[in-house]
Amino acid sequence: MKRNLSTIQQWLQAEGQQIEQQIVTGVCIDSRQVQMGDLFIPFRGEQVNGHRYVEGAIERGAVAALWQKDEPNPPANLPLLFIDDAEQALQQMARSYREELTCKVIGVTGSNGKTSTKDLLAGVLSPYLKVKKTEGNFNNELGLPLTLLSIDDETEVAILEMGMSGFGEISFLSNLAAPHFAVITNVGEAHMQDLGSREGIAKAKFEIIDGLAKDGLLLYDGDEPLLRELVSRQPALRTVSFGYERADLMTEQIRSTDKGSCFTVHGKLQGEFIIPVYGAHQVKNSLAAILIANELGLTPEQIKSALEQTTLTDMRMQPVAGLNGSLLINDAYNAAPTSMRAAFRFIKDTSVRRDKWLVLGDMLELGDEEQAYHEGLAEDLKELDLQGVVLFGSRMKWLADQLTDFSGEVMWAADDAELIADALRPKLTEQTVALFKGSRGMKLERVIGALTEKSS
Repeated sequence: MKRNLSTIQQWLQAEGQQIEQQIVTGVCIDSRQVQMGDLFIPFRGEQVNGHRYVEGAIERGAVAALWQKDEPNPPANLPLLFIDDAEQALQQMARSYREELTCKVIGVTGSNGKTSTKDLLAGVLSPYLKVKKTEGNFNNELGLPLTLLSIDDETEVAILEMGMSGFGEISFLSNLAAPHFAVITNVGEAHMQDLGSREGIAKAKFEIIDGLAKDGLLLYDGDEPLLRELVSRQPALRTVSFGYERADLMTEQIRSTDKGSCFTVHGKLQGEFIIPVYGAHQVKNSLAAILIANELGLTPEQIKSALEQTTLTDMRMQPVAGLNGSLLINDAYNAAPTSMRAAFRFIKDTSVRRDKWLVLGDMLELGDEEQAYHEGLAEDLKELDLQGVVLFGSRMKWLADQLTDFSGEVMWAADDAELIADALRPKLTEQTVALFKGSRGMKLERVIGALTEKSS
């Protein structure tokens, strides 16, 4: 963003002091991270009042700051805009700035795969277009406005991740972002405790169409009946589906190679593609990227070339060199029954190593049915040809108790990551692949870190 402070004052309909011809080149809500040219936005929390840091932020290079009207003693010698609420002001700035942007905007939501899909989209498009994507987990009512305001006028495509925990949140973000393309990666079980059912989760994700441009396009998981049902109720909506079995673009013949996942597609496009990451679910995520790249005019050859060079955010089916030549696969960013079973499918089908292990951490935020969801994984595990399974976390005891007749080894620990690493270390050889999957709160990367070549 590069706008006069007086322009921002008009956006906010705010009174100001010491307003001259300051040029604002960014916004910041953390005084420790202020850059030259920023507008500092002070937030009030239970522990910290950002107004205490306004003077320091301007000393560090901020050209001005917002100031809530009910906050006493505004410094009279500094350029300030007086507003009622900092969060609402940030969102209004983003809304006004979005109206002036000319780039194509892609909104991405879903129970699993949002970040991977965002990364795949950026990887496909970046060699040919100027792309801005959501950084980290800036995907909520504060993060998305900050991302919008970080887009410069030369950006051609903006990829915005949209997260949620309850109804209405995706609708708000979609209306703020006004996307030309909206992607729903899938419907899982995360946030079941807040939304009550998978039907509720699907409905909440489907709110992404609320802000979709008039001629916009919804891309969705065609294998999900709940999404197909919601799409059927919107006959005027432009849609395209992707999936394994029932979709406008389908994939098959997925196989693991030293380069990652190789697969073919048919339907709206034909051809063979490679992504440098493992997992059929990541292949499905790539289908949305392929479809949007095609819509934006890229050729199949351009898409194929860019996909092979794509880098995903850490802990998404990320290959890691383990001890003794073993292969560790870090998929420990998050977990729910749907993504767990996707990991199971990968370990079942892969031939990258002979000896297969699963290291599974608790699945969190599953609500009243969490015990049934953990126990329900047992039947899937019993169908796998594994050397063993290592379970970590108090909830995984429910699964361990269901594996009394499992053909491989079963190890469980409630809260000792070092114990898990010690148990697995002797099992690692050059013939071993171990896939790590668990909710973010379980921090399975602690175990992985203890089993890499760097740790030896």
